[in-house]
Amino acid sequence: MKVDVLTETAIAVPCDRVVAYAADPSHAPEWYANIDSVAWQTPPLLAIGSRVAFTARFLGRRLAYTYEIAAYEPGRRLVMLTSEGPFPMETTYTWEPHGEAGDRTLMTLRNRGEPSGFAAFAAPVMAAAMRRAQSKDLACLKALLERPV
Repeated sequence: MKVDVLTETAIAVPCDRVVAYAADPSHAPEWYANIDSVAWQTPPLLAIGSRVAFTARFLGRRLAYTYEIAAYEPGRRLVMLTSEGPFPMETTYTWEPHGEAGDRTLMTLRNRGEPSGFAAFAAPVMAAAMRRAQSKDLACLKALLERPV
């Protein structure tokens, strides 16, 4: 069974500021509750082919995986892929100016993949847990970026 979870939020901050923060994997532990650490495996430049190692916790398990940047349209879209572990995954961020004055950002976060082995049986539980986690993560990102400076 495939897993495909899409969440979105409107952030009351201009798009360029949201992108500058959210598209930098180094910031992930600050707004993703389950990500413990991030380490660049290539020079820290966001470009197609860049690789970033993550350690995380999900459903009570420690996970270590490496994302490769598969697509990057500055200011619009970022796609990261991992083929490691029992759950190869694609993570996509998109950003769009939002609101009458363009002073807000609509950000989407999509995780999709096809679990194998035991993880395939747990796909519905994983999807529900991912949906909850993504909603909390985007809420945290929103709170961080909307905080008065």
